[in-house]
Amino acid sequence: MQNILKLKQEALDRLERINTPNDLDAFRVAYLGRKGKITTTLRKLKDLPLETRRTVGSEANQLKKDLEEAIEFKKKELAIEPSAPGIDITRPGKRPAVGHLHPLTKIEQEVRRIFLSMNFSVIEGPEIETEYYNFDALNIPHAHPAREAWDTFWIKSGSKKQRAGSKLLLRTHTSPMQIRYMEAHEPPFQIVVPGRTFRYEATDATHETNFYQLEGLMVGKDVSLANFKFVVEKFFREFFAGKKVNFRFVPSYYPFVEPGLDVVIKLDKGTWLEVMGAGMVHPNVFEAAHYNPREWQGFAFGVGLNRLAMIKYKIPDIRLFMSGDLRFINQF
Repeated sequence: MQNILKLKQEALDRLERINTPNDLDAFRVAYLGRKGKITTTLRKLKDLPLETRRTVGSEANQLKKDLEEAIEFKKKELAIEPSAPGIDITRPGKRPAVGHLHPLTKIEQEVRRIFLSMNFSVIEGPEIETEYYNFDALNIPHAHPAREAWDTFWIKSGSKKQRAGSKLLLRTHTSPMQIRYMEAHEPPFQIVVPGRTFRYEATDATHETNFYQLEGLMVGKDVSLANFKFVVEKFFREFFAGKKVNFRFVPSYYPFVEPGLDVVIKLDKGTWLEVMGAGMVHPNVFEAAHYNPREWQGFAFGVGLNRLAMIKYKIPDIRLFMSGDLRFINQF
């Protein structure tokens, strides 16, 4: 026991005077190496009586553990990384990782900028809507067959009795903001409404239950399709800057506009793509907002921001937007 205590004091005194990594390594070999002093002491334990072996062996093992911990502490004090080369302070530092905006965020920012430059106001609205604003006021009453085109997420209510039009749902389009805005504002005005919408439908490369739209509405005394044609052509030419954009305006049907049309575009020598539904606001929609359709007229349009992003960035699958895969996000 006296030899072990003497060996401990000797080792700690020597360790205190060490100032270089080489000396520390020599110390480790001298005391903990295969032929080191502590290793040799442990090997001699087999020659001692059992009771002495238990006492002395416990102290010797504790000394070995204490020296191992002291050596690790000394390594940190001398800035030695375990089993690693020394640090080269002359090397350039690592470039910090920079975050990336989601492609839909970039598209929405660009769309907002273009319409703001044309003096449109950008507004937002609730994602949980009532049946009245989502359907009834937009000339899609309860029994209207056009409702089948909007696969709806309905929200259950605890009340068994609900007045007509008060049922809640996740909005299927951004068009409800047409009514909400007209109820609170007097014309003339021109607005766009970006936002998230929901459809209860099967997902595939071109369909998703959660997607983003942009609604547009312009109301005045002399607003016509000629105004719409100017606005939409200016928007797409600026949005797809650097490419030649060809347009077709094809008759179509939407309950809240009359006449209705689809905007079809072709970029450079590509294929024709339907990108927007639009038309002149239906008189019934004006009446629902308490406007006189003989005094006011206007156009409305809706465009999918996901679709614009897919065209601009050549994204093949709409499901990638909600995948959360950073390999996809980091490309933008």
